[in-house]
Amino acid sequence: MKTTRASITTLLVGTAVLFMGYGLLVTLLPLRAKIEGFSTTMIGVMGGAYFAGFAVGCLIGPQVVKRVGHIRAFAGFAALATVLLLVLPMAIDPGVWAGMRGLTGICFAVLFLVVESWLNDQSSNEIRGRVLSIYIIVTNLVTMGGQLMVNLAEPAGPVLFTVAAMLVCLSLVPLSLTPTSTPKPIAEAKLRITQLYKYSPSGFVGCLAFGMADGAFWSLAPVFADGRGMPVADITFVMSLFVVGGSISQWPLGHYSDKVDRRWVIAFVCAGSVCTGSALAFLDLDQRWLAYALACAHGAFMLPIYPLLLAHVNDHAPTSLLVETSSGLLLLYAIGAMAGPSVAAPMMQFFGVGSLFGFIAVILGILLAYTLFRLGRRPVAAPEERVEFYPVPKTSPSVYSLETDD
Repeated sequence: MKTTRASITTLLVGTAVLFMGYGLLVTLLPLRAKIEGFSTTMIGVMGGAYFAGFAVGCLIGPQVVKRVGHIRAFAGFAALATVLLLVLPMAIDPGVWAGMRGLTGICFAVLFLVVESWLNDQSSNEIRGRVLSIYIIVTNLVTMGGQLMVNLAEPAGPVLFTVAAMLVCLSLVPLSLTPTSTPKPIAEAKLRITQLYKYSPSGFVGCLAFGMADGAFWSLAPVFADGRGMPVADITFVMSLFVVGGSISQWPLGHYSDKVDRRWVIAFVCAGSVCTGSALAFLDLDQRWLAYALACAHGAFMLPIYPLLLAHVNDHAPTSLLVETSSGLLLLYAIGAMAGPSVAAPMMQFFGVGSLFGFIAVILGILLAYTLFRLGRRPVAAPEERVEFYPVPKTSPSVYSLETDD
């Protein structure tokens, strides 16, 4: 047991360092691109390129790990990600950055896959739920910390890119020294996308729609805040508060959804996202307390949507196919996230930065209407068929094994 705890702790330390670098990069890249004079449309293309690479990484990751093992796969892709981050400030060109973002998406998808499958391998049935909860808390906290690290230096210089690269590289240290035997190979799940629609039309449409809204947010929210005249410190704080709101609300909303038809809860958070998104789009945010409050509220409504959709689909999918189902939903999310920034960015460029949250409100408003429509088309799943809610992240299919393995 001591060895297992030491292994899990070491893996979580490596994960924390990795996600801190990731959080720094998420906020830094759009800000630096804006400073360099990239058009908002191009920044959106860069965001879409990241999620395209992420989708590719989710597809090829299990086969890569199967061939070379967890440690070598992590080391190889961490090294590649480090180099890509160091090249970014040296090759400031929109086309080059879009290509680099795509490659970075592949790298992070494989890195998340390795860490999460490794944690699953080290977790016994008795502690798997606690490990998942700790993992969620750690990744949320360090992602916020990474976003706030943008304040350590000028985004216009190379220092922050170097710091992000150092963090990704440093994540190698605890993982390469983890005192464990070689983890079991990652199980490869068949991706049968059409089957997902049969399990749950609401979940299928919801993951595509949420991917569009979420991809647009993470790719372009710093550009929105910059366009509203916020200094860097306020931008990083707003981004962190979004995560704070979502981290707090997921647990109570998720547990309540275990007791009722989840579609009502999904409709509720979509409605809340529409209201807060509309407020962010149209209200004057010169009063910073209002921007902070709306960012936190928007995160509280929007971030729980994906795990609620996942739980709803899993209520109707065969228990033996939960990991396969989750893999397919993650791919649907990534497809939506590829399209979202590419659509929202031109709107921001031609109609103003507030169009970002107008776009998010419209997309989630459509999801709200479709969810309400589906309520009358299909009864709620029987209590014995429902799964317990977990606030899973949108990182790799392996994290769902932490929830579903027996």
